Amino acid sequence: MPESEQRVQLHATETIEPPRWAVRELELMARIEAAAPEFVARYTRDDGSLIWRDRWPGMDGSDDPYEAFQYLALFYAIVGSESVYQLARQMWDAITWQWTQYGQLDREFPRYYDWMHHGEASLFHYFFGLTKPDSLIDRQRAVRFAHFYDGTDPLAPNYDPQLHLIKAPMTGSNGPLHVATKEDWSTHRGVLTDYLAPFEDMESVDFSLLKCDWRDDAVYEEVITKMNERLNKGDVPLNLNATGQLTHAYLYTGDEAFKRWVIDYLATWKARADANGGILPDNVGLSGKVGEYLDGKWWGGHYGWRWPHGFHTIIEPSLNAAHNAYLMTGDPDQLALPRQQIDVNYGLGKEIDGIWQVPYKHFDAGWTSYRPMRPLYAIHLWSRSFADEDQERIERVPHTFDWAEITLPDRPFSTKHFNANTVPWYEFIVGRNPDYPERMLDTNHALIDQQLRRLRSDEGDPRNWDRIHHIDGYLDTVDAAVDGYNIHLWQEFCPIYFESLVQLMWGAPMHITHGGLQYAAVRYYDADAHRPGLPPGVAALVDRVAGNEVSVTLVNTGETVRRAVLQAGSFREHRFDSATLVDEDGGTLATVPVGAEWFEIALDPGSIARLRLQVTRFAHDPSYETPWSARSAWSPLIVGREPR
Repeated sequence: MPESEQRVQLHATETIEPPRWAVRELELMARIEAAAPEFVARYTRDDGSLIWRDRWPGMDGSDDPYEAFQYLALFYAIVGSESVYQLARQMWDAITWQWTQYGQLDREFPRYYDWMHHGEASLFHYFFGLTKPDSLIDRQRAVRFAHFYDGTDPLAPNYDPQLHLIKAPMTGSNGPLHVATKEDWSTHRGVLTDYLAPFEDMESVDFSLLKCDWRDDAVYEEVITKMNERLNKGDVPLNLNATGQLTHAYLYTGDEAFKRWVIDYLATWKARADANGGILPDNVGLSGKVGEYLDGKWWGGHYGWRWPHGFHTIIEPSLNAAHNAYLMTGDPDQLALPRQQIDVNYGLGKEIDGIWQVPYKHFDAGWTSYRPMRPLYAIHLWSRSFADEDQERIERVPHTFDWAEITLPDRPFSTKHFNANTVPWYEFIVGRNPDYPERMLDTNHALIDQQLRRLRSDEGDPRNWDRIHHIDGYLDTVDAAVDGYNIHLWQEFCPIYFESLVQLMWGAPMHITHGGLQYAAVRYYDADAHRPGLPPGVAALVDRVAGNEVSVTLVNTGETVRRAVLQAGSFREHRFDSATLVDEDGGTLATVPVGAEWFEIALDPGSIARLRLQVTRFAHDPSYETPWSARSAWSPLIVGREPR
């Protein structure tokens, strides 16, 4: 929105005592702001590098430090200071440099790994798109990474454009990895010892024990050999997470080729599911044939139906890809694949002990690992579509636990991005969990208390990590000294967690962990500072999102007038049709037509603004543009020399 353009404006004048949720929200913002430099200082040297080992083998691990520090960027987009933004840039650069030295990265991207871990690592640079999208560095990087997967980078031939096929589960800046070595998997050996064997016909281990000790040299030798023979060539559903990279590049550039790639790749996987009785197959050979290296079996691929995660790593990438295609097209038919998988999974269920349970895995003998269905993935689906059919998918799930209960991840290795309360948020947003905002904010405060205490303890000292086995005395949790767990420790001591702020301020669940973009019903900008995030002293609460209506309350706790710009959607994909200011009883105080993705409101000192926003969804081509930063004003990408 050009500065000279007249903005539609409302003016809030009603003053009140700040509600408790607003006070707790602002207190949480201040605590995270203060914790950010302490967190970075605790785990970095004077030159900015992480206090860590002088060597780190294998292909694993570059995703973990990115995950630990990624929320510095997202917090800036919500309300963080410029110093927080600079910390985010410092940490992305330091991690990228350091893991390049270790050998995991090349051209700022993993040389090869799977798209569970690529998805996790990519969140950090996705979040930068929500900060300062005119950044030439970020835009150049996003396009380069996208070209690793669209078949145009000769150094990263990961994609077959004729078959719409990614050529391996392990891909990256060096292209597809069809033959893995023992060194590649070396840091996984201690972690995977309690996982089931990836093959049912192994000679070195009895599959029926459902454990496979990778630390045993004979077992390890057989696993690597069979993986190279059966799993390391061809496409897998996990690669649907790669659509995030292409969508990220599209949000910067508007390049139709990136959009078309996502649509075509998603459609190819949908066709494979349709040809397999609606069930997404988990392995496709380089010829495009399902089960090409697994004796024709549609199950048994890398992170597929037989993998310990089972259904989780089938549905999550399906959701991420569908959401990406839906974002760029506004076409609800793009949601067909995850809808299909949720419905098929539900239909495969059966009543066990009086509870409807669904299978999470498929072995050679058939479906197995039946568990009570959870509403999480249907909620993610509904939170984008707001379609009645998707809400029905949620409501048919039996309530085998209290959906309003809030989870505090107090046990070590349970924090994982603090992304644990999508279900109680859903109960709140549909009107069944009215005290959720205050309870959730209190829980988030308790988590910050816990994380700061851990960070400041001897266990939190990175120089002690090679001899730490358990955190907070939880002896029944995993051994933190094991390589595959040790590299997660930055996440275990991170205090920059704020699921409550995303849910309550932006009116959406937190992103899907393994590479999902962060969506919002509404985002905010400081109209005076011309930057993302609410103005100082202003709190926000989205208490209703239902199709074409969003209800949000803003409270200015400060002593000066604050001006906020509201945006329809994370990526200005929606349009505000009108904005209505209402009183405490819902009576109309003022209504203005908007007809744009942004509008401005002025908040008097101590005032409250209860807004009812009428929205047309997917009215605009999505982008990272802001009210003051249009693509047309951005510097062009640098074009380098052609390689010889």
